[in-house]
Amino acid sequence: MTTMTEASVREFKMPDVGEGLTEAEILKWYVQPGDTVTDGQVVCEVETAKAAVELPIPYDGVVRELHFPEGTTVDVGTSIIAVDVAGGAAPAEPAEAAPAAAAPAPAPEPEEEQPQGRQPVLVGYGVAASSTKRRPRKGSPAPAQAASAIQGELNGRSNGHSAVKERPLAKPPVRKLAKDLGVDLATVVPTGPDGIITREDVHAAVAPPKAPEPVAAPAAAPAAAPAPVVAFDGARETRIPVKGVRKATAAAMVGSAFTAPHVTEFVTVDVTRTLKLVEELKQDKDMQGLRVNPLLLIAKALLVAIKRNPEINASWDEANQEIVLKHYVNLGIAAATPRGLIVPNIKDAHAKTLPQLAESLAELVSTAREGKTSPAAMQGGTVTITNVGVFGVDTGTPILNPGESAILAVGAIKLQPWVHKGKVKPRQVTTLALSFDHRLVDGELGSKVLADVAAVLEQPKRLITWA
Repeated sequence: MTTMTEASVREFKMPDVGEGLTEAEILKWYVQPGDTVTDGQVVCEVETAKAAVELPIPYDGVVRELHFPEGTTVDVGTSIIAVDVAGGAAPAEPAEAAPAAAAPAPAPEPEEEQPQGRQPVLVGYGVAASSTKRRPRKGSPAPAQAASAIQGELNGRSNGHSAVKERPLAKPPVRKLAKDLGVDLATVVPTGPDGIITREDVHAAVAPPKAPEPVAAPAAAPAAAPAPVVAFDGARETRIPVKGVRKATAAAMVGSAFTAPHVTEFVTVDVTRTLKLVEELKQDKDMQGLRVNPLLLIAKALLVAIKRNPEINASWDEANQEIVLKHYVNLGIAAATPRGLIVPNIKDAHAKTLPQLAESLAELVSTAREGKTSPAAMQGGTVTITNVGVFGVDTGTPILNPGESAILAVGAIKLQPWVHKGKVKPRQVTTLALSFDHRLVDGELGSKVLADVAAVLEQPKRLITWA
């Protein structure tokens, strides 16, 4: 009877809702034990390193248990909720009890062993495989109700995939660390849960060669001396866990800064005519109901500059040692949100008219502020704009969004003395900063793009002839 009861319970695992994400935080549960759920019903909201996403349950039943409370960060592939599928369990129970019908019982197991990588799905089928496949390999078989004959069959199959099973378990940052240090993960002894290799394991693997450096030992003593400074003063300090968007942003920026050689160029430009055009467009009947602001024309100016200098719209393929030219522009807009900085992008921005671009820009900003930006909206960007001017900042040296070739920072627009038509007059002036990947973009190309953006903003009539 216990086996039949256990068989009626389905475990819903944390899916990979993005591309290769390893964990997500449970923000809110919409159901409680005892609640009835139906296929497709949203049961919880989770926050990944990229966005907040609602998760639907893939079957009908009654909630039996919530495995984690709100606020818990859970690895992808870990069961988060158990559902008693009372209606659909009846056919499965006799199948497990009868020896002749043993084949249907292990059906979920082979299905979980096949995928070698995660699939960006919302219901957890593909990602459950990776986790469940690996964990039994390290420990003992989990379900007590599985027949020994079935376990033998699965073990036989796993032998056929030994090359896949022997791949060391480690998260991407740890793999990169091992690669940088020249460590073969197959030789590292894992100490993490379920046989996962940690950063400490990798450092331990390279420790022996450094042992002959006894002189370095005393150097550690001064490092330990400031220990009292690190002490936590709960009355005057607050510690905030690094997770979610903040954690992803930190990792991405560090990776970008130390992977792509950044070059930043600056130009100060008179944008008085652009601001006048903004006011005129607000009265245009084709722009009625749309949000028209300087950022809209700056975005259009950058798109025009990319059209005139298409080589800047590219990415660097390290694995194949190739430069990938993009024949489309997914324009990223850096947005400050309550969850941190995110960079959603406008797909195929190059093909949009000015009204369409204004509509897409307004939707992007509104969605970001509401915290509803999807992971897909933050993938595939090619070039980004960050408007630091809204904070009163004159300019900056922006860091490239990973995988992109350039990022344009727009400073504050201020009334300043400017030589105009031979006379010093008060004009609206701003400073633009363009950072680019020097592997892809040389100084000449970067300068042309920045100069073109400045030229359009100084004389927006160029949009008519250049666009």
